[in-house]
Amino acid sequence: MANLQVKIERTNQKVHFNGVSESNQDISIPFDFAPPIGDGKGFAGLELLLMSFVGCVSTAIVFLIGRLGKSVSSYTAEAEGIRTEQPLGLKEISMKIHIKSDDITETDMENAIKQAETISPVWQAVKNNITVHIYFDLL
Repeated sequence: MANLQVKIERTNQKVHFNGVSESNQDISIPFDFAPPIGDGKGFAGLELLLMSFVGCVSTAIVFLIGRLGKSVSSYTAEAEGIRTEQPLGLKEISMKIHIKSDDITETDMENAIKQAETISPVWQAVKNNITVHIYFDLL
């Protein structure tokens, strides 16, 4: 598997950047920071870290549920990152999953979340620095 490559380019006189990855060059992600440092017209780094966490964990969970032969009718997830100010960072992530299925049990979800912790690269990257809580609703 090839290494990941990304590139960002500053687009104004403050701290607005557009980022692309080598594998998705046609899709850019705007980075910025709140005024007065930036203009607030993009994602802050911690927002992207939180979104990466939720996306990576969700990918793992949906994959693991599918591997059990179970169906997922709909899936949404939301997360809150509890920030620290000094140093600026995240100390806790609280993620809530809303999953609709006719055949997934609570035990299936609990097991999928436990397994996701071991196979999600983003969870692995943050787990020694950020406390994670994951909750779910079976719809």
